Amino acid sequence: MTPLVAPDPGWPAQCHAEADRWREAGLTGLVQVHHIGSTAVPGLPAKPIIDMLPVFADMDALDAARPQIEALGYEWMGEFGLPGRRYCRRDDPQTGRRLFQAHCYVAGSGEITRHLAFRDALRDNASLRAGYSAVKGKCAALHPGDLSGYGDCKSGWIKKVEARALAQYSPSPDLLKPT
Repeated sequence: MTPLVAPDPGWPAQCHAEADRWREAGLTGLVQVHHIGSTAVPGLPAKPIIDMLPVFADMDALDAARPQIEALGYEWMGEFGLPGRRYCRRDDPQTGRRLFQAHCYVAGSGEITRHLAFRDALRDNASLRAGYSAVKGKCAALHPGDLSGYGDCKSGWIKKVEARALAQYSPSPDLLKPT
């Protein structure tokens, strides 16, 4: 497992540049690209891997974009355990270090709302961020080198916070606009 590192204020710019690569590739049906995960939350320690959530108009467009996404250097993993998702990852060709993970969904998927609600709840609440930081640190210490154990350790806390966040979440109109 990649270790947690201190927050890097450059993560949003890295995500923005990568999202620009996706838009410039002319991916048919690409509606928007969101920055999600811990690197999208200022002040939160994270594994230094940028998580993106590209949104496509429909599943046909998403699946048709596969060759273009692979041409951007991504490995296409298909659903990878989550129905309705297409997971892609890009590693540095020299070091093999994971750089980006793309969790692609179709517009209207509840998974988009779930990810954005959780991200925005963490962005808006310093005590929630501190709590998540503590949970992440504890789970990383309990499960060094075990990504699955680390994820399982955090999941109960995440599910509780997601449920509360979803109950209060209303996306900004800007999130619904195509990029």
